[in-house]
Amino acid sequence: MSYYRHHVFFCLNQRSNGEACCMQHAAQAGFDRCKAQVKAAGLAGVGGVRVNKAGCLDRCAGGPVAVVYPEAVWYTFVDENDIDEIVESHLKNGRPVQRLMLPPDVGR
Repeated sequence: MSYYRHHVFFCLNQRSNGEACCMQHAAQAGFDRCKAQVKAAGLAGVGGVRVNKAGCLDRCAGGPVAVVYPEAVWYTFVDENDIDEIVESHLKNGRPVQRLMLPPDVGR
């Protein structure tokens, strides 16, 4: 068993040169919502879920993005409802949310 059942990384990269980045697409709000929902659901901590900030994950064209390990499921999201669905379905019940998965060919 790993230290965390799920480890979630949110790209919070901000580019100053005008190139696309996740922070242009409310990535911080998604991160904040996920942390709050994980905590409220009692999922946070050892043996549960850890939600972390990340720098560039190099999938800018699909931003905002988050990735859930150990499954390596990449998500894009639009609003709080998407985050709530990821928390409830994937992090709580172990069912990845197909409609929010980032296609494998989406990169920078």
